[in-house]
Amino acid sequence: MTKAQFLERAFGTAQPKIETFWLTKDIAVQTESILGHKLKQLTVHYWKSNLKTAWVLEEIGKEEPITAGFIIESGKLNQVMVLDYRESRGGEVRYPNFLKQYQGADLQKDYQLDKSIDGISGATLSVRAMGKMVRLALYFDHMSRLEPAQMDSH
Repeated sequence: MTKAQFLERAFGTAQPKIETFWLTKDIAVQTESILGHKLKQLTVHYWKSNLKTAWVLEEIGKEEPITAGFIIESGKLNQVMVLDYRESRGGEVRYPNFLKQYQGADLQKDYQLDKSIDGISGATLSVRAMGKMVRLALYFDHMSRLEPAQMDSH
């Protein structure tokens, strides 16, 4: 699926303009905690319309990046789609039966998901990468809704 197809699925033909989410020092620290490594960029682009945001993120599975799109509505994960899967194994993370487990997920105070996700034998690293990206998309969504002064207290 292309980014354009993902955005059309998220917002229909009336797509909102692209927004920029800045990774302040505190956000970068929490991002590193979620991912287990630093994010290379200082900004992340996303799309927002009312209570819905869409994020396209990338994380390494075993050796190659996995690109996924996340639709968050009212602070909960509405839908996740794998846009580009480049690994030679573990491609089952692309399948709707796996991805639907994330539907309705939210973050707890410890930045873990509020629901458990079943793994896939032989795809452990891809499953972990997807989980990290889900958590990060939910975190970014939450932080993008705060006023700048509120961000310092999170």
